[in-house]
Amino acid sequence: MLYNVIEIQKILPHRYPFLLVDRITDLKQGEYIEGFKNVSISEPVFQGHFPDHPIYPGVMIIEGMAQAGGVLAFKSMDDTSQEEIENKVVYFMSIDKAKFRAPVTPGDQLVYKINVIKNKGAVWQLDAKAYVDDKIVAQAELKAMIVDK
Repeated sequence: MLYNVIEIQKILPHRYPFLLVDRITDLKQGEYIEGFKNVSISEPVFQGHFPDHPIYPGVMIIEGMAQAGGVLAFKSMDDTSQEEIENKVVYFMSIDKAKFRAPVTPGDQLVYKINVIKNKGAVWQLDAKAYVDDKIVAQAELKAMIVDK
């Protein structure tokens, strides 16, 4: 384990119920990150999606992958202090080639695997995939920018 949820909260501004990464398990600065989210029936989204047939929304999977990508971007900024990180946020620029291949349900562990396609300054282009039990459930190309709050 590289970062638990407490350490992730020092990197990302997101908080419950919208912090969608529980742990970071692998990271190589400027190249890739791997982390996961445990999907629980107690999550507020399942009150309405869907009460009799709980399915974790695809947009939440995309957001979780983006948050993992945000951790990667922040941790790839070599000379940036914690104070500087706290004054920055990651904004989505685009989501391309999004595909959802299998439903995610309570009890699943979503494993996020994010690889850098390109990084130019504050802009990051990422190849993002989400897995459950080594089976791909979602994928997308994400583009984001680190900006001042």
